This record gives sequence, C-alpha cells and structure tokens, in this order.
Amino acid sequence: MKKYTVQNTPFIVPTTDEKIIKEHFGQATDKNSEISIAHMIAPAGWSEPFQTPEFDEYTFIIKGKKQFIIDNETIILNAGESIKIEKNVRVQYSNPFTEACEYIAICRPAFSIELVNREG
Repeated sequence: MKKYTVQNTPFIVPTTDEKIIKEHFGQATDKNSEISIAHMIAPAGWSEPFQTPEFDEYTFIIKGKKQFIIDNETIILNAGESIKIEKNVRVQYSNPFTEACEYIAICRPAFSIELVNREG
C-alpha cells in the first residue's frame, strides 16, 4: 500500500481578482476536507472583504509583504515570517503594497467557500 502522495499538478483556483491560487492538497485536488495547502501570489493592491472563517489558517510569507487586520489590529508580515489565525476570528487579508506577495496558506479543516464566511 502506497503511503505517500506526490502532487505535481496543483489545481489552479479560478479567481476574479488576479490572485493566483495553486492548491496542492485540499478539497479541489484530492477531496481532502481535513487540510488544504496552497501556494498563492497576491498582486500589489489586492484585498479581500472581511471574513470569519470556520478553519484555522497558517500563512508563511515567501516574498513580499501581506497585511492582516484581525479584530481591528493591523499586522504586516514580511518574507520569512508566519502567522496562525484561529477559526471564527474576523480577519481581512490584503496586499496594499507595491510588489506582489508570494506565500503558502494551510487551512485546517480544508478551505471551502462554504466555511470562509466573507462579508459583503
């Protein structure tokens, strides 16, 4: 019995905001509802509405900077830094900076549009 999975062709999540999302593991790739792992690139000037996800989200910044507004506190992460945001916490993700931000996002349970609870 095979005890590993190599993911050479991630699922490219269609977006309308020029953000690049390549899911390596999760609901879209291997039907895994327990965890999702995605490689993302948020273009300069990108932002999402506030949301209150029903999953923990871990973010590791590879290049650039990313802004998080968590319970009215603004946090800016730079390359090499990471954060865990617990489920049911209101957050807004954005890149108000002049260069793209490349990062890895891990969600437990896996990301799904039904669990993200975006406002507006």
